[in-house]
Amino acid sequence: MKLLNLLFESKEKKSNDDFEDFAETRGDGAEKIANTAQQKGGLALLTWHHFKVKLPYYKKATNGKFDLKEAKREFNQTKSKISLSMSPIEFQREVGRLEVLGELIIREQGKK
Repeated sequence: MKLLNLLFESKEKKSNDDFEDFAETRGDGAEKIANTAQQKGGLALLTWHHFKVKLPYYKKATNGKFDLKEAKREFNQTKSKISLSMSPIEFQREVGRLEVLGELIIREQGKK
């Protein structure tokens, strides 16, 4: 019985580590894109807004503080806010937020 418990704990820890590693890798990529876009300036700043909004979500997930229930609530709230009447900056921010939340939700649900 003890061995069985150890196996399940090991599997759960690996699963959490995989999720956190995924979030860290994605966050590093998003940060690199955001920095490059910011340096270019001009129209590339729309890309900066799109990727910068993702960074706190990846950081939270990397640190083991991702709350699936809260993320689903925010995903649905964000999805309902997106419209064609937004400014380009608002649109990029909200679509970026929707992307990161959806990506993390899908990844978190996939590990179960």
